[in-house]
Amino acid sequence: MTLFIGCSDSRLVPYLLTGAGPGELFLVRNVGAFVPPHDQSQGFHGTAAAIEFAVLNLSVKRIVVCGHSHCGAIRALYGDVSPAAKHLSQWLELGREAALPVAEPGPDVLRRTEQRAVVLQLERLMDYPMVRERVESGALALHGWHYVIEDGEVHVFDVQRGGFVPAAQADNAGTGPYVAHQPEALQDDESTRL
Repeated sequence: MTLFIGCSDSRLVPYLLTGAGPGELFLVRNVGAFVPPHDQSQGFHGTAAAIEFAVLNLSVKRIVVCGHSHCGAIRALYGDVSPAAKHLSQWLELGREAALPVAEPGPDVLRRTEQRAVVLQLERLMDYPMVRERVESGALALHGWHYVIEDGEVHVFDVQRGGFVPAAQADNAGTGPYVAHQPEALQDDESTRL
């Protein structure tokens, strides 16, 4: 019933986070929990194929994009990647829009970038025609999660607040369908702002 798109990082364990049993999650894990564009302009994509399969063949009811704290892929957006890592360099471009314009990112900037990357992937999912159609009809909900490893806590993207809040405190617990937030809907509270 759920497509879970998570980072490859071994500290992110989807079954422990969700309490799901075998067969309850369709898992896609990749560097950064990124979603490639639907236009297929970048070549073969196992992630794009999995999204299509989950939505069209499995008729999942929700898609969760789960980023996490201390993400190496997000950190790499601010640093150099080995010239030998051509595929990695190209893949990291899927998160580039989430990066903030700073010379040296501190912990707060990295946390905000991790969360912004999750929202960016939700937006990119809406470019998949089968996803958009099902979200708009109410058959599919999109959820953005940010797992804070050091606290063992999941923060969810609260569409109403326009930011991430601990799941236990969220008014709508990250439920979808995902709707693009309006800039004027963002609160002034720095703790929830992206």
